[in-house]
Amino acid sequence: MVKGPGLYTEIGKKARDLLYKDHNSDQKFSITTFSPAGVAITSTGTKKGDLLLGDVAFQSRRKNITTDLKVCTDSTFLITATVDEAAPGLRSIFSFKVPDQNSGKVELQYLHEYAGISTSMGLTQNPTVNFSGVIGSNVLAVGTDVSFDTKSGNFTKINAGLSFTKEDLIASLTVNDKGDLLNASYYHIVNPLFNTAVGAEVSHKLSSKDSTITVGTQHSLDPLTSVKARVNSAGIASALIQHEWKPKSFFTISGEIDTKSIDKSAKVGLALALKP
Repeated sequence: MVKGPGLYTEIGKKARDLLYKDHNSDQKFSITTFSPAGVAITSTGTKKGDLLLGDVAFQSRRKNITTDLKVCTDSTFLITATVDEAAPGLRSIFSFKVPDQNSGKVELQYLHEYAGISTSMGLTQNPTVNFSGVIGSNVLAVGTDVSFDTKSGNFTKINAGLSFTKEDLIASLTVNDKGDLLNASYYHIVNPLFNTAVGAEVSHKLSSKDSTITVGTQHSLDPLTSVKARVNSAGIASALIQHEWKPKSFFTISGEIDTKSIDKSAKVGLALALKP
């Protein structure tokens, strides 16, 4: 894929990953193995309170085609086929869930030096059509993300975003929920040698006039161990430590606490993840 402004989903992604990725108060176990034919098999189990959820995923790659199959504990099957570079900069994705006959979806992504476009449509009689587009460069980009329900004839989603990127910082502003929700985020690399970075996000809902501020940081203790922490204006604080105990295998301990009600809301999660 060519280098450019990327897709709309990448606006603010660095800050979201720093503030939210791997912060998990549930107990999670995931292990990945590879068959002699090169098929990746990933088994995952998650305990949410008294509820235990799990799935098994299979991934096979042949040339520019990737096929994913996920089997869930609710007896559903999610099948996804991805074709990369069928034409320069083009990716096509087809997915559906069994036994849901209305879950089929096809998506096309196109990346250009000065644009990124993604469009998807449900394979139903009255599908929802989604379109997102970004124009600009890898420094400054502006884009929009809209969904249209062909059955009702209404737009179900209208979002817009702006991103500014330099060598050590990324700032973004998005307008979501048809203009009702404003999100501003900031990501700054403090020390690239230790992967030290800080991030912040401010969310404001115009209809309720509610605002939330979240700040966080990350730092590598050594080449294999990293720590992350965050806190928001509601008093919810969380932290994690992650260790790569063998290549692409991560052991994560995370915790979350309500600083305004410490005796009632302290929660700790443990996650073991093997990532292909």
